[in-house]
Amino acid sequence: MPDTQSPSRVYIAGPMTGIKDHNYPAFYAAAARLRAEGRDVINPAEQTYGMGKPWEFYMRLGLQGLLQCDEILLLPGWQVSRGARLERQVAEALGMTIVDLEAE
Repeated sequence: MPDTQSPSRVYIAGPMTGIKDHNYPAFYAAAARLRAEGRDVINPAEQTYGMGKPWEFYMRLGLQGLLQCDEILLLPGWQVSRGARLERQVAEALGMTIVDLEAE
């Protein structure tokens, strides 16, 4: 019987605040690479829903996306990001697979 299980969904986490272009190029590059591998991706850089909202607004959206995933991919610099640290903590608490690009 063929394996009909869908590939895991991956959430991309990393620093945005205070970084040129909100670090979107790194988020988009990671999403493109994962999609080329056939992975299902939630990229918070693609879910802006209008700029200029408070950090908490975007964090709530990000956590909603994270909760739909099985894996989190941490971009370089995630350790200095309050949001990415929180997302990693949630992923760890939920037993998700954690991939740290800096550790590779």
